[in-house]
Amino acid sequence: MTSFSKILCVVDPTQKPQPGLIRATWLARRSGAALVLLICCYDEYLSGDLYLDSKTLEQARSRMLIAFKGTLEELAGPIRDEGITVATDAVWDHPLFEGIVRKSIDHKVDVVFKDTHHHSALSRILFTNTDWNLIRTCPVPLWLVSPKDIWNEPQVIASIDPLNEHDKPAALDDQILAISNSLAVDLGGAVHAFHAYDSRVAVSTATANVYIPVSLPIDEIDEQVRQQHSKRFAEIVEFHGIPEDRAHLISGLTHEELPKLAGELEAAVVVMGAVSRNKLKRLFIGATAERTLPHLPCDLLIVKPNPFTTPVESNASNSRKDVQCA
Repeated sequence: MTSFSKILCVVDPTQKPQPGLIRATWLARRSGAALVLLICCYDEYLSGDLYLDSKTLEQARSRMLIAFKGTLEELAGPIRDEGITVATDAVWDHPLFEGIVRKSIDHKVDVVFKDTHHHSALSRILFTNTDWNLIRTCPVPLWLVSPKDIWNEPQVIASIDPLNEHDKPAALDDQILAISNSLAVDLGGAVHAFHAYDSRVAVSTATANVYIPVSLPIDEIDEQVRQQHSKRFAEIVEFHGIPEDRAHLISGLTHEELPKLAGELEAAVVVMGAVSRNKLKRLFIGATAERTLPHLPCDLLIVKPNPFTTPVESNASNSRKDVQCA
């Protein structure tokens, strides 16, 4: 069993097919997890926010949610026939990412699944504002699904930062590798560990306070950096049982090397950590992650440090109107 015993899948009622639902059902089928199907909706013209609220608007919101509940039940029927436990929930909430976060907490789920969209001309995933906000604020692992077929023997890439260069706590790498190993066991696949380092950072640091021309031992610095990263990387992958032929320590930039490796391995999913930090009341994730994520040719599973407290308030603003159909 993975650590995922209950899965929340965000359903977009305007889209067909539903890659996220297909993938979430696939994982539930393999792992024995229960499913929660969610539609979170909002329409400013029905919200009562633009004008005064009324009984008519309230009834319109209720009818919309009842219709979406019916849609979810239709989707849930064939999945239940397989013996998978499925609950459905339609809620009026805004903004969308906050509604999803609140429902992930209400249902006590272990992971959230959501679709992404691939732009073939740009060869990249197009993340919406909702996606980025979920990456920053979702309190449980977030599985962003690419519109690709399901794999027979999925390759899972655990992207780690053993020297904690991007302000990630050391325990986060252990979480990433533990989840990756559990997924591989359930899904009949294999785990690859990945880490990229860039010795140019060390060279820049060495010359930062030098005001006269000097000759630096670039090769020596590069070798020192390689040994430092290699030692720590080898320790952590050995601890988690990753064989040498699936341990990828690469000299280069993460946002270039990770998508390249994922393509070469035809990876199913990359498991990656994200750290949110509050600065001037805004939430950020690392620049490396922001440059890497859209170029991955596969699914993405984002893991937060444990413990992580979401900045999303448990009680919604008035725009929520406390309307739901669970």
